[in-house]
Amino acid sequence: MFRYEFMLNALYAILIITPLFGIVGTAIVNNKMAFFSDALGHSALTGIAIGALLGITNPTISMIIFGIVFALLLNRIKDLKITSKDTIISVFSSTALALGLVILSKNGNFAKFSNYLIGDILSISASEILALLGIAVLILLFWILFSNKLYAISLNPSLAKSKGINITLTENLFIVLVALIVMLSIRWVGILIINSLLILPAAASRNIAKNLRQYHLFAVIFALVSGVLGLITSYYAGIATGPTIVLIASVIFFATYAIRRKIGD
Repeated sequence: MFRYEFMLNALYAILIITPLFGIVGTAIVNNKMAFFSDALGHSALTGIAIGALLGITNPTISMIIFGIVFALLLNRIKDLKITSKDTIISVFSSTALALGLVILSKNGNFAKFSNYLIGDILSISASEILALLGIAVLILLFWILFSNKLYAISLNPSLAKSKGINITLTENLFIVLVALIVMLSIRWVGILIINSLLILPAAASRNIAKNLRQYHLFAVIFALVSGVLGLITSYYAGIATGPTIVLIASVIFFATYAIRRKIGD
């Protein structure tokens, strides 16, 4: 299967994307941001729609710009404590998705962008892989510099603030990076399932990890295994790659959950 260039490109992309999803997903799960990443995925459709209205030929550019603005705005509003965090994020997610669909449905334009819903990693090019590699470097740098601060914030924001941690700056940097990885990956992963790839490996890892190091390591391993097995399985079964990866990640999650229950009993 890897004698084909498009399959090799897909494999390279998976080897870059899935570890990023695994490591970023641990922070998303720790900070209870599952709804947040889901809303970001839905906002991509609005980014595409606004780009189409403005005549931007590359939808990725408009998705990234709108995704970053949307993420920062959402983070700011949730800090106002007007209502529950989940409620605010759900409202923004639903609004972003509906707005994108309404704009794109005008004059029948939605058909041109429907592939963004389920993604197509087999269409990724070498230049796009390089862009993902650049994001990978940024995320690794952020993780080296801010992972302990982000973890401290997830445990006790008040204590983190008393230790001199700039909570607003750390959170904003993190959500900008999440927005970047989501928007750059969504064309190949798909709007409908990208949140699953962020959450499932981290959630599976949390089931069996005994410490923070294991938590991060298992999340990356589970994400990689899901990605590679999903690519191979989808090729031989003739089915969509993204959903197949999610199904394998789901199987891993339920297997680790069963292990945790057995150990607990």
